[in-house]
Amino acid sequence: MHEDANSEGIEGEPGPSPSGVDREFLSLERELTLLLRRARASQGEMAREVHPELESSAYGLLARLDECGGQRATALAAYIGVGKATMSRQLRALEDLGLVAREPDPADGRAWLVALTADGRRRVGQVREARRARYVRQLAHWDRREVAELARLLHELNGVMDK
Repeated sequence: MHEDANSEGIEGEPGPSPSGVDREFLSLERELTLLLRRARASQGEMAREVHPELESSAYGLLARLDECGGQRATALAAYIGVGKATMSRQLRALEDLGLVAREPDPADGRAWLVALTADGRRRVGQVREARRARYVRQLAHWDRREVAELARLLHELNGVMDK
């Protein structure tokens, strides 16, 4: 597995640190904090690449629509973890930017689906492809099995965090 030893030596001996906290969990906390800080900054950059006026928090919504196609606003709100009012505001802003449109739900004529417009799909696709290419460059020295293992572990972590 890919390892980067840090100067604090936390990865050394397992078990409690002098403060009584398991070193492994201190290391996990530090690395997740750094990852999340970088992810927030990256999300803001990607949002601006999609559209200069796009809020960074809306990028995840666009990525979800790109992956899954049209969705009901309530399903999007549940996935993102926001309330209906926040989702409604974000969707209005995305509609105003021409990135999403509402269309009747073929399964229920009373409901609406939110989907990427052709321009939204093109813009999001370009940004996502550039991000994947950046990952390939940054992790080129990693074995593909390590990348797959990292993805598997992050998927497992996300599953635990959902509960």
